[in-house]
Amino acid sequence: MDHWLSRFDWRAQERELNELPQFRADVDGFGVHFLHQRGRGPNPLPLVFTHGWPGSFLEARKILPLLADPGSAGGDPEDAFDVVVPSLPGYGFSDRPARAGMNAFRIGDLWARLMAGLGYARFGAQGGDWGASVSTALGLRHPQRLVGIHLNYVPGSYRPFLGDAPQLSEEESKFLRESDRWYAEEGGYGHVQRTGPRTLAYGLTDSPAGLAGWIVDKFRSWADCGGDLERRFTKDELIANVMVYWITRSFHSSARLYLETKAAPLHFAEGERVQVPCGVLRFAKESPFPPRAWIERGYRVERYTELPRGGHFAALEEPELLVEDIRAFFRPLRTEHLSKP
Repeated sequence: MDHWLSRFDWRAQERELNELPQFRADVDGFGVHFLHQRGRGPNPLPLVFTHGWPGSFLEARKILPLLADPGSAGGDPEDAFDVVVPSLPGYGFSDRPARAGMNAFRIGDLWARLMAGLGYARFGAQGGDWGASVSTALGLRHPQRLVGIHLNYVPGSYRPFLGDAPQLSEEESKFLRESDRWYAEEGGYGHVQRTGPRTLAYGLTDSPAGLAGWIVDKFRSWADCGGDLERRFTKDELIANVMVYWITRSFHSSARLYLETKAAPLHFAEGERVQVPCGVLRFAKESPFPPRAWIERGYRVERYTELPRGGHFAALEEPELLVEDIRAFFRPLRTEHLSKP
């Protein structure tokens, strides 16, 4: 708070943000803010990157140049992407939903329309946190449009179809026990946001200190930082992200996505499965995280990677490792992309 009051320069941050290729589009009557960075390579693959909570489109600042222009960092221009980074509905500079039902499935539909409007018949999707939920919804609802999806988180609401007498491995049973323990010890924020986000929002929309405390606590808890935030983030990075919530007064509309997900969770029906290719990247401090067998009950996993470091905010904590795995996953799928209209 002292840094925010005494040293943080929002005007300098504004100048940096205004260097990003930002746009707004009307998608089915809903205003969507997004970054759109064209790739520099012979045939960039379109990729929609979806952020999560309590993040924002600012999560993509480090990975945007690495994905769009790999040659500038010594990579192969053949791995270039056209990168689209929308702000989730109710977050930042996107519109706030005016009625109920803006869940991961509806957001996936919006992203599919957005990408079509940008001229992309087929594309890839990537995300962690809510981005993993939206990417999953895209894979379920728009498989003909998806080249593949890459996840660095498995949605907390995901449940594969198990039937009446599921046969779970010990590894799967252990994961479910660990999930229950985690939500009992760490999930208070989510319970409030699923059940009564408006009441909380009155306080956090009125108090910048309260808002910063609520948001920054999650960066400290979920990042691979050992309790020392500045091992992973600068104060300016953290405050700029809080500012996106503060100046747009969007805490309530962002937290409401938890309530919407309670009404429409990713619970798979019998025979339901993400049929498009899926890559899964597990960072060491991301918890709880299901075993591969649990994921494969509902996803067509073609690449699964575990890393020895990194946490929940992968694009900010380990941008190079995240981008390296995204490139590796989509590399064999590019040929298929080029062969279809």
